[in-house]
Amino acid sequence: MSPTLPTPPVFQLQQGSVPLLVSMPHIGTHIPADLQAGFVPQALQVEDTDWHLDQLYNFLGDLGASVLMPSTSRYVIDLNRPPDDAPMYPGASNTELCPTRFFNGTPLYQVGAEPSAAERQRRRATYWQPYHDALAAELARLKAAHGYALLWDAHSIRSEIPWLFEGRLPDLSIGTASGASADAAITDAVMQACASHPQVRSVANGRFKGGYITRHYGQPAQSIHAIQLEMCQSLYMQEEAAFAYDPIKAAQIQPILSEMVCSALGMCRRSYEK
Repeated sequence: MSPTLPTPPVFQLQQGSVPLLVSMPHIGTHIPADLQAGFVPQALQVEDTDWHLDQLYNFLGDLGASVLMPSTSRYVIDLNRPPDDAPMYPGASNTELCPTRFFNGTPLYQVGAEPSAAERQRRRATYWQPYHDALAAELARLKAAHGYALLWDAHSIRSEIPWLFEGRLPDLSIGTASGASADAAITDAVMQACASHPQVRSVANGRFKGGYITRHYGQPAQSIHAIQLEMCQSLYMQEEAAFAYDPIKAAQIQPILSEMVCSALGMCRRSYEK
């Protein structure tokens, strides 16, 4: 009989010293043992994870940023969806608060094993709420210390997923809820950083305008600005199993990624620290 592995904490929060919080809500890979039997075997490979973002963003410690990461897989619960499970993109294919399909549209669960309403509520209380409590508290701490806060919601995705969108995605998709979650000057600063690297295709508020985290916590009138970055995994890793990190590719995109984050934070500082 194999030993029982310890259950990881729901999230890890590394508190920083600058008014920047980076959230990585889809980096988790843990599926609790008592839930695994309900999933189809392929689901245990958690292929739709935002893989390796902690490694890709390894410059955040030097910046003094706070970093929030969950341990639980998005297959258990999606931390970037609203608690009432309202669709983020009406009229398009959407993933749910407790997803029931892979990104290719096929079922995640064995027949009849989909989570009940009571189970969805349990997962929301067990995993979703603690993460969002920590996120809100850290933003409040940073704003109290600095007078403002910047939230960077970090994501990655395979460059082509026909069930969710047509064609190939831009390399870097910046989302600010069509301008509602961050001042335009901050978005412009990020896009200018991208423009200086024309080999990487970028777009603002295209297919990805920001999920629940960006839309809910970005409150420019309250001096809290939120930006989502959805980036193609082809920029830094192998997009198919075994989803390996590619250090050569990553070394090419990391300076651009750092420049984008620093440009956003720098514009915040210029706006608030006059």
